[in-house]
Amino acid sequence: MTAATKAVPKTKLQPLEDRVVILPAEEAESMHGPLYIPDTAKEKPTQGEVVAVGPGRIEKGERIPMELAVGDRVIYGKYSGMPYQAGGDELIIVKASDVLAKIG
Repeated sequence: MTAATKAVPKTKLQPLEDRVVILPAEEAESMHGPLYIPDTAKEKPTQGEVVAVGPGRIEKGERIPMELAVGDRVIYGKYSGMPYQAGGDELIIVKASDVLAKIG
């Protein structure tokens, strides 16, 4: 099986403070034995690629730099973030603390 790749959205978003914009990974067609699982029953993806990173939060008058960078593949909380439609792509804006891990 080959993994489907998505193009980076053309819309420029610049998140504020310690937020990141994530392009969720596409889920492959799901078949469980002879049963087809429709889109409405599929779980939301919890992996994606970081497409924009904020400058970091300010704490005690100093800016705390972000640990994430554009292009990082990450795992984030299932119900975290705010969905945003941009040019036909669905992006998710999450706080850096909602990102659980970097992949690779």
